[in-house]
Amino acid sequence: MQGPVQRTRINHMIRLSPVRLIGADGEQVGVIDTQEALRMSQDAGLDLVEISPDARPPVCKIMDYGKYKYELSKKEQKGKSSGQELKEIRLGRSIKIDPHDVGIRVNQARRFLMAGHKVQITQRFRGREMAHKELGEERLIGVCQDLADVAKIEMAPRGVGRAITLVLAPDKAKIDQIKAQLIKEGKEAEEDLEKLEAEVAAQNAADDADQDDDLDDGKKKGKHRGPKDDRAGNPVDDEVADLLGEI
Repeated sequence: MQGPVQRTRINHMIRLSPVRLIGADGEQVGVIDTQEALRMSQDAGLDLVEISPDARPPVCKIMDYGKYKYELSKKEQKGKSSGQELKEIRLGRSIKIDPHDVGIRVNQARRFLMAGHKVQITQRFRGREMAHKELGEERLIGVCQDLADVAKIEMAPRGVGRAITLVLAPDKAKIDQIKAQLIKEGKEAEEDLEKLEAEVAAQNAADDADQDDDLDDGKKKGKHRGPKDDRAGNPVDDEVADLLGEI
């Protein structure tokens, strides 16, 4: 049977005096009055944390408590994780995806990376888009740049059938720093993965269902757009269509 969970005492919760103090940079300050140690931590804009309560005098350290708490939680969870999983994020069903939708998918990839998972980004092509794979490569490079603060490239872009994919891996050091800051600010640092996975699965299913639109595209190839069509056109579609010789 486990005993009661011991709570870490910080700042004014530390009652015993004196304490053996360790400075923010790891230097041994020595045995000093608790109130003096508290004043020093406040002057440094940090917390006074009791790291060895059973010692006499207790050992305290000046530190960022949010980061310290996060490091403790990581140690407790070590070995319990089922391992990294590879999550796929598709950038629509063709290169004619709206920039807003790209942004949504970049955010989904970020959330998976923050949760410790690798992410495969896939850009698919339809029809004559295969002749302009450089457009897909440019988009993937842009996605990498958008996620550079939390990820590193594990597999560079490469062609797979009618698609180009790359794999991003979490940058652990950068993510740990972000999570520590979130905890310090009192914000939620963990992601609801079940909800995120359901969101991405529904998104991918919709893209798969829309593949039937390829048949409609074939019927529209000989159609010349008039003024009304131009007013309703998506600028992204227009630019790609121009490259493909469809305008």
